[in-house]
Amino acid sequence: MKTSSINIKVVTDINHMAEHISWEATDSGVEGENDSKGMMLAFWDAEQQNTLKIDLWTKDMMVEEMKLFIYQTMISMSATLERATGDASAATDIREFCKHLAQKMEIETTPPKS
Repeated sequence: MKTSSINIKVVTDINHMAEHISWEATDSGVEGENDSKGMMLAFWDAEQQNTLKIDLWTKDMMVEEMKLFIYQTMISMSATLERATGDASAATDIREFCKHLAQKMEIETTPPKS
C-alpha cells in the first residue's frame, strides 16, 4: 500500500487573516512548495453525512481572481460529479449554470489569446 501526503501552510496576520498560502503534495508531479492566493478543501464525513470544508484566501487575492477561482472550481466539480456518478445530465446543468454565472460576474472564461 502506498501513502501520499498533501501539506498546506498558512501564514496569518495578527487578525488571523491569511497573508500567505503554500502547499506541496508527494504525488503532484510538482517539486517543492507552491504558492497560492486561495484554496478550498472539502472532506466528506460519512458518519454525519456532512461536508467539512475550509475556504481560505489571502488579502492580496483580487476580486476578479476570486470570481474566476469560483467559476473554475464549479466547472471542475461538474466534471467530478459526472466522472464519479455517471450523471451527465446533472453535470451539464452545473456547466450551464456556470455559463450564466460567468456572464453575471462579467468574467472571461476562455484563456486570453497570446
